[in-house]
Amino acid sequence: MRTALRVDARHSGRTMPIACLPALSGVCEGAVDPATVLTRLRRRLGDGRAQSTSNPISDSVSSSSSAAAAAVGDPVPVIDAPVTGGGTIADGGAAAPLGERPAAVRAWFDDLFDQALPVADGTLATAQRTAEALARRAKAENTRRAYRAGVRAWCTWCEGHGLTPLPAGPAAVAAFLAAERYPLPPAKPLAANTLRLRLAAIGYLHYLAGLPSPTTTAIVGETIAGLERTARRDGDGPRPKLAAKIGLLREILAPIKDDLPGLRDRALLLLGFAGALRRAELARITIADLEESEHGLRITLPVSKGDRRARGVVVGIPYGTSALCPVRALRRWCAAAQISDGPLFRRIWTTPRPPTAPAGGTPTFVVGEAAIDPGTVARIVKARGAAAGFDHRILGGHSLKRGAMNTAKDRRVHPAQLKQLGRHASYATLAAYIEEGDLFEDNALNGVL
Repeated sequence: MRTALRVDARHSGRTMPIACLPALSGVCEGAVDPATVLTRLRRRLGDGRAQSTSNPISDSVSSSSSAAAAAVGDPVPVIDAPVTGGGTIADGGAAAPLGERPAAVRAWFDDLFDQALPVADGTLATAQRTAEALARRAKAENTRRAYRAGVRAWCTWCEGHGLTPLPAGPAAVAAFLAAERYPLPPAKPLAANTLRLRLAAIGYLHYLAGLPSPTTTAIVGETIAGLERTARRDGDGPRPKLAAKIGLLREILAPIKDDLPGLRDRALLLLGFAGALRRAELARITIADLEESEHGLRITLPVSKGDRRARGVVVGIPYGTSALCPVRALRRWCAAAQISDGPLFRRIWTTPRPPTAPAGGTPTFVVGEAAIDPGTVARIVKARGAAAGFDHRILGGHSLKRGAMNTAKDRRVHPAQLKQLGRHASYATLAAYIEEGDLFEDNALNGVL
C-alpha cells in the first residue's frame, strides 16, 4: 500500500526551520535545504516509486514538481513512500484508504458524512472527534449532496481506468474533467458549473484525508478554464433562467384551474415570487414556519443559502391588494387540501379512473403527507410556463426569485432594499440576479447633457 507523507512548511528563502514529525526524527534537524529533506527521507524510507507500480498519469506531474519545488524553494511537495498502514485518521476512526480501490475510498467518504456525533465522555479524543464531525456538518445539505455525487463520479472514473482516487495526481484530475465534459455517447456532457462542483468534491476528499489538494495545481486550473472558455464559445455556457417578472407571472397564472394541483401551484408561484424564495426554501416550508399577522405573513426559514450559521431567517409576505395576494392563495390551498400541520407544499396523487367512469370525467386527486422536493418546484414552474405558451427550457426554480428581484429593480427600489429582499450577503451576488436594464432609460447619465 502507498501513502503520502508531507513536510508542510512555509519558508522565504533557500533554507527553513522545520518542526520535525515524531516518525521522522532526525530527518529535519535545524535549518535545512528542501532538497536535503527529500534526500534524507528517501534514504530513510526508500523511494516509493521504485517499489510500486507507477502510473504515468498520476506520477509524472508529482515527480517533476518535486524537483522544481526543491529548486525554487517552494513548500516541499508530497513524497510517495511504501508504508504498512493507512493514511490520516479521520474522526478518530478508520484510516483514510490511501492507495486503495475506488470502492473503499467512496465507502470511507460516505461513512464520514453519515457518522453521528460521538457520545461525550469527557476525553480530549472524543472532543476532537466531535469537533471534526461538526466541521463536516458546516456544509449545506445541497453542498453535501453535490460532494457525494462528485466523489462517486470520481471513484467510478478511476475504477474504469485503473487509477487510485486517493491520493490523486493533478494530471488524472484534469483528464477526469475532460472526460466528464466530453463523454462517450449516449452520456451527456456536464456543464462547467457542475465540473466546478466535481473539482470541489475531489479537493474536499483530500482535505478529509489530510492530503494536499491536486485541484489547486496549474494543470487543473488551466484545464477548467479552457473548458469554460470552450463552453462559452460553443454557446453552452451557464445561462440564467428567465426572470418571471410580474407581467410574465400574471400570464403563467391565468390558465391555472382551481383544482387541487392548481391551488397548490398557484400558491407556490405567488409565495415564491413575493418572498424571492429559492426552490429549496419553498420545498422546506412547514405550517409551523408560518405566522399570520395584521400586515401579512411571516415565514421563518430554518435553513437558507445565505444563512451560513443556520440562525434562521424571517421573510415578510405583505397582503396583496388584488387577486394575486399570496397570503390568500395560501389560505385557499390549505383549506382545500385540509393541511393544518406538516409540510406546506405536498405531493398530489391522481387516483386510477374506474373502468365504468365516463371518459373525460374530472380526475380524483389525493394530497400526500410528504413534502415536494426542490426539483418538483422547478418542474412546476416549467410546466405552468409551458401551459401558458412559454419555452419551458428558459424557465426554472430560479425564475421566481429572479422575477421578484427584477420587478423590484424596475420600480427603482434602492439596491440596499434589493439586497435585503434577496437576502444576499454581498452586492456582487445581487448583481448576478439583476438583468440588464434599458441601455438608454437606465443610463446613469441620462438627461445630464
